[in-house]
Amino acid sequence: MKQNRRKFSSAFKAEVALEAIKGIKTISEIAQHYELHPVQVTQWKKDFLAHSAEVFEGDQKQSDELERL
Repeated sequence: MKQNRRKFSSAFKAEVALEAIKGIKTISEIAQHYELHPVQVTQWKKDFLAHSAEVFEGDQKQSDELERL
């Protein structure tokens, strides 16, 4: 029987990634708790850290546009 791939929301991925970043639990413990593969947790953590700076880039772009006006 064919299994469908699970789809996770961005909010869920961020929650798991933040828990991994905090370091209170091991990656294996987090993966077991959320029924995920440890590699998936590690990948979400890396993605979160790689794109976290983009959260603050929007503010700078808006400030630059306001200065031009």
